Amino acid sequence: MKANACVSSLAEVSLESAEWKLKFISAYFRRKDANAALLSNFEVFQLLTDLKQQCKESGKNKQSSGQQNLNTIMYETLKYISKTPCRYQSPETVRNFLIAMKGHKLTKAEKLQLLNHRPVTAVEIQLMVEESEERLTEEQIESLLQTVTSILPGDPEEQQRDSAMATEDKSAQA
Repeated sequence: MKANACVSSLAEVSLESAEWKLKFISAYFRRKDANAALLSNFEVFQLLTDLKQQCKESGKNKQSSGQQNLNTIMYETLKYISKTPCRYQSPETVRNFLIAMKGHKLTKAEKLQLLNHRPVTAVEIQLMVEESEERLTEEQIESLLQTVTSILPGDPEEQQRDSAMATEDKSAQA
């Protein structure tokens, strides 16, 4: 009798897990470019936020341990991702960024790194762009930084602090 109960509960966990995976996969393939293998932090953030909302709306109170584990993963991922620049992005911002990046000779992975991390210094660019010393001139790096910072929104509080520090530096130099 115990074996049947274990198999039954295992089947429920597998079924709920499979349903969640199916929702995730179907949401992924609803993207306009289903052949793209990489997701930006913004896309993951949107997907998980939507799934979280769907779970709240469905109102299932009784959850298996497998579903609870998935909820924990979703919570931890959202907690981490909400601290990244993606929380200030929108679909239009991402689209504008990718259009602007066409002029720069970068790989898809490098563009994704720039989108996810929003670098503000040349050193950060060098860490994200492979062989940047050989591939990019200083002017191209500055142009890339200008494009990234002008299109991708940053943390408003951080930007305010940076501008205040820059003002202090200018007044100290004078």
